Amino acid sequence: MNLMTEYPAKAETAILVGVTRTGEDSSTTHEHLDELAFLIETAGGIPGKQFIQNLPYPDPKSYVGSGKLVEISSYITAHEIDLAVFDDELSPSQIRNIEKELNCRIIDRNNLILDIFAQRAQTASAKTQVELAQNEYLLPRLTRMWTHLEKQRGGIGMRGPGEQEIETDRRILRTRIKLLKQKLKEIDKQNATQRKNRGKMVRISLVGYTNVGKSTVMNMLSKSEVFAEDKLFATLDTTVRKVVIDTQPFLLSDTVGFIRKLPHSLIESFKSTLDEVRESDILIHVVDISHPDHEEQIGVVKQTLAEIGAADKLTIMLFNKIDAYHPVQKDADDLTPPDKYNLTLAELKKIWIARENTPSVFISAVEKTNLEQFRQTIHREVRKIQVTRWPEIVGRGT
Repeated sequence: MNLMTEYPAKAETAILVGVTRTGEDSSTTHEHLDELAFLIETAGGIPGKQFIQNLPYPDPKSYVGSGKLVEISSYITAHEIDLAVFDDELSPSQIRNIEKELNCRIIDRNNLILDIFAQRAQTASAKTQVELAQNEYLLPRLTRMWTHLEKQRGGIGMRGPGEQEIETDRRILRTRIKLLKQKLKEIDKQNATQRKNRGKMVRISLVGYTNVGKSTVMNMLSKSEVFAEDKLFATLDTTVRKVVIDTQPFLLSDTVGFIRKLPHSLIESFKSTLDEVRESDILIHVVDISHPDHEEQIGVVKQTLAEIGAADKLTIMLFNKIDAYHPVQKDADDLTPPDKYNLTLAELKKIWIARENTPSVFISAVEKTNLEQFRQTIHREVRKIQVTRWPEIVGRGT
């Protein structure tokens, strides 16, 4: 039976589990679990209590240790919890050991992200890429998944591959993976041809952490209606629009957002989508300046760009949502040095402009603040490339 479209009648309740490693700040773990809670909400669930264990490293058998599992199990039973979501990728053996103790379904962050991608995929390309990543995640966990599928009908982390009896056979699953990879090669060829046919225009890609406002910026610059909402991974498919600023044309693309601990299989599967980033002339790195973890998010994006071979691109740093930036107010007699939570916007601007060896602009896409400065920055950088690469075109004033 195909259960891909059968979902629970009510939203599932979930507890969240993380580990604070020796030497790590506990606040970092809380921040990661808060993001995990947002992921659960995006997937349609209801996040609940957070459980954190302090360990030198996650327990190889049970992630949090047997004692903590007993505590978690008691809470799950008492509150009739549907789902336990772990903040790190769990090995097949960890999943088996945890399931013996907890009376609910077990998924990890990777499984949760894949589930959200499965919900959000709209085009044939995105669906193929997501299915490949799901199948590669599922393959070593196939036996574990099937024990649930005999009893469960849908739910977070249960969409897509693994919900069909035919895919309980490992050989058939490997064959499916092979076919999906072949299909993606064809998609790669088609996308490469499309990019080649776009002529000599400068190409710019919007990149950034998920939910920082890339699609809103896209709509603002191109006057298009790209889907945008306050949820993680609102955009999966690359959208390309022609934009003209002061007679200077260029192609602008919006791409999937990045996130910490992004499953490697997703990065691999979405390489055809991320080719748009790799082949761009300019990257606009959109940052949510109002987010308390914006520095870490910048680091995650830069690391991911390095993984896909796009770290050396000319980049415009676009600090968005200045309208929502509200530093923590210090008392007049507080002599402690300023930190990232109580710097004024003016102080933040000085820091980032000095730190980044690249153009930096601070805007509010929603309030349309500093948009002209942003547009002129783009115009200047596009013209530099055109003057160097195609002086005969620039000379004609196009």
